Amino acid sequence: MMRTLPDLVVEPIVRLALAEDLGRAGDVTAAACIPAEARMTAAFAARRPGVLAGMQCVRLAVLAMDPQARVDVRLDDGAAFEAGAVLAVVEANARAFLSAERTALNLIGRLSGVATLTRAYVQAVAGTGARIADTRKTTPGLRALEKHAVACGGGVNHRFGLDDAILIKDNHVAVCGGVAEAVRRARAFAPHLMKVEVEVDGLDQLDAVLALIDQGCAPEVVMLDNFSLTDLRAAVSRVAGRLVLEASGGVDLTTVRGIAETGVDVISVGALTHSAPVLDIGLDALES
Repeated sequence: MMRTLPDLVVEPIVRLALAEDLGRAGDVTAAACIPAEARMTAAFAARRPGVLAGMQCVRLAVLAMDPQARVDVRLDDGAAFEAGAVLAVVEANARAFLSAERTALNLIGRLSGVATLTRAYVQAVAGTGARIADTRKTTPGLRALEKHAVACGGGVNHRFGLDDAILIKDNHVAVCGGVAEAVRRARAFAPHLMKVEVEVDGLDQLDAVLALIDQGCAPEVVMLDNFSLTDLRAAVSRVAGRLVLEASGGVDLTTVRGIAETGVDVISVGALTHSAPVLDIGLDALES
């Protein structure tokens, strides 16, 4: 079963989205048209095939508006489904449910889109040993949810923020005066549980990093940024399994297989979160 996020993390995001939609006066359409005690039953149904993520958001959005609602979850996050699949059935106060509808659909559609795109990348590299990872190119405020969606699609999470790993990028290297000096400073700073990764943009920089192995201050991971396939293969040969190699840049569904076949360990793909299309999921009212 796919691991879920704590409600303590997800609920504030859902409530903020609901508050944005409800505004200063609440759902005036529901108040005008729907009797206060009316109840309704409806199904969240897939219009297209995909991979599910965000069911927790649906549950929390509905219960925030109607704590007595019944949410019957039919599929768990991480499950693949076909068009027409019923993902959940909800019975609730009609006013409350209709007020939660758009927030629930926005979140489950967005997150299922991320999970579905991730699954396509994971399937594209199947059998190579390479893992598909996300990046920090996430929607502000939704990082925890979008990274959960990547995991639902079979990908792995890169660092969650600036505080959980050291990642030395090209601008850090420029300020430090060189890749080796930047890595030395990072190794001296890092506590024993914090990994260090450095981005290199050519084989010459990779060689400078490899020289640090004998000095006992090498990083755990090297990011090969925008390397050609030829240079990726050369990098894999030179590293010979001594460091984790991550390929980044120029990755899409037409190129990812070739990148994976060079022998790199991880391929990071910003598109998983910054370019995933929203999956079409709708709400269908059911007869009581």
